[in-house]
Amino acid sequence: MTAPSARRPRHDDRRATFPAMPPRSTTEGPFAATWWGNAWLASMEDTALDPARLGRGRAYADGGHVDAVTVTPGKVMAYVHGSRPRPYRTEIRLRTLADDAWEDLLATAADRPDHIAALLDKDMPHALADLSDLLPAGGDLVPDCSCPDDGYPCKHAAALCYQTARLLDADPFVLLLMRGRAEHEVLSDLTRRSAARSAAERTAAAPAMPTVDAGTVLAPRPLPALPPPLPVTDRPGRPPDYPQAPGAPDPFALDLLATEAAARAHTLLVLGTDPVADLTPWQDAVRLAAAHPGSGLTASTRALYRDLAAATDHTPTDLARAVAAWRQGGLAGLDVLEHAWDPPAGPFDRARPALAAADLPALRPWRNRLTGPTRQLRLGRDGLWYGYESDRDREDWWPRGIPDTDPVGAVIALLGR
Repeated sequence: MTAPSARRPRHDDRRATFPAMPPRSTTEGPFAATWWGNAWLASMEDTALDPARLGRGRAYADGGHVDAVTVTPGKVMAYVHGSRPRPYRTEIRLRTLADDAWEDLLATAADRPDHIAALLDKDMPHALADLSDLLPAGGDLVPDCSCPDDGYPCKHAAALCYQTARLLDADPFVLLLMRGRAEHEVLSDLTRRSAARSAAERTAAAPAMPTVDAGTVLAPRPLPALPPPLPVTDRPGRPPDYPQAPGAPDPFALDLLATEAAARAHTLLVLGTDPVADLTPWQDAVRLAAAHPGSGLTASTRALYRDLAAATDHTPTDLARAVAAWRQGGLAGLDVLEHAWDPPAGPFDRARPALAAADLPALRPWRNRLTGPTRQLRLGRDGLWYGYESDRDREDWWPRGIPDTDPVGAVIALLGR
């Protein structure tokens, strides 16, 4: 079994995206390879209402029909390929733990030094399953799919459930994210609890500290030379966790400012240049929004999209479309979205016969674009072909897929083959 690769880096750890995994090399034996993966499947299979659809969903997962999986608190989402060319948007929603449930879980874990050591070593003790409602119970998983099947779950949602077990094989901390807390939040809380407990134990055992006369401390004395500057770290540090308190600044905004300042300062120290100095205000707004979850995830991120759009004289929809282009190809992808241009003869002229030879739908040319009823290819100035989609009879094009040097590959990615 091939484990998913590392998460794509994001500023907000409450959103993790895992690339699509290849088909399993064998369909024999257990689907999952670890205790947590099998425990997830056992809970899911016990709560499902249609065992037959579970079997078809497992076959879909075995065959690699599930695209990249995105995990956020309370939701797992992916596009799943079925019998139609266009994949279905599939979600599995589950209840997040309340604050008091998290407090009970973390307090109980902090009382066990072996649990703290295991968690800080990125290992999830099996006993945590008995201390909380981490694993799904009856009625806990709520599937939702754009397919017409009304099964509970349909085979596409079942496939996503099975693929989630493979994610837990590679990183059981994903289960904590599903239940509402990011890995760094849990580890920071446990580190704080462990330090407080150790300090209390040391204070109880330590003898009384001797006192020092204030005049002695404040008396003039020669000062030693300053130490040499510290070496530059490999990566910028993480900001602290900011509390939510009445009258205090928005923790999300503080985290955004601190993270951006740390990243830019680190790059300036290492390279001597500011990585975003040449961006326009609009390009920088798109870059900031692209580094955070979609506008529909939380009130904070919806406010971020609204404020960035208003500050740059755009609508939230304009910003969302630009964010999709940025995530597709960075600054080059945004240029493809916003500017049509006349490419030189060569790659563009060879694209149409290449598409025809591959028996793909005909696309009409205009400047750097090849357009069909619902799909479009745009040639970027970087030599890559960018895929776009729109509903039929509407000029509402949205970036989709991964750029490709081959126009045939870009169309195939849009068709979901």
